[in-house]
Amino acid sequence: RGLTMDENGSLYVTDFGKHEVRRYRRGESQGTVVAGGNGSGNRLDQLSGPRYVFVDRDHSVYVSDCGSDRVMKWVKGAKQGIAVAGGQGQGNGLTQLYCPQGVVVDQLGTVYVTDQGNA
Repeated sequence: RGLTMDENGSLYVTDFGKHEVRRYRRGESQGTVVAGGNGSGNRLDQLSGPRYVFVDRDHSVYVSDCGSDRVMKWVKGAKQGIAVAGGQGQGNGLTQLYCPQGVVVDQLGTVYVTDQGNA
């Protein structure tokens, strides 16, 4: 569903069915899992229906995780992510999301999210 490219030309692709994000460097056909990849779920090493992806200058990967109603951040090389938005159950409270979609992070680290269920 989602894809983005970093400044080195690597392509990052969300796989909704495999609950992971893969990075493809130029010439690679298999790619490398950089987020999720441990089945569907809401543990810190899992995703549940990832939608969109953003990569910052430090190569941290941000993923809108619709099934777990959160945005996750994976620092380069990390085996687990950090919930940076939502993750407090589905809803419209200040700390809740309802199937987040697009995600962008500015140079100051502020996370911007479009939230399907709270449009």
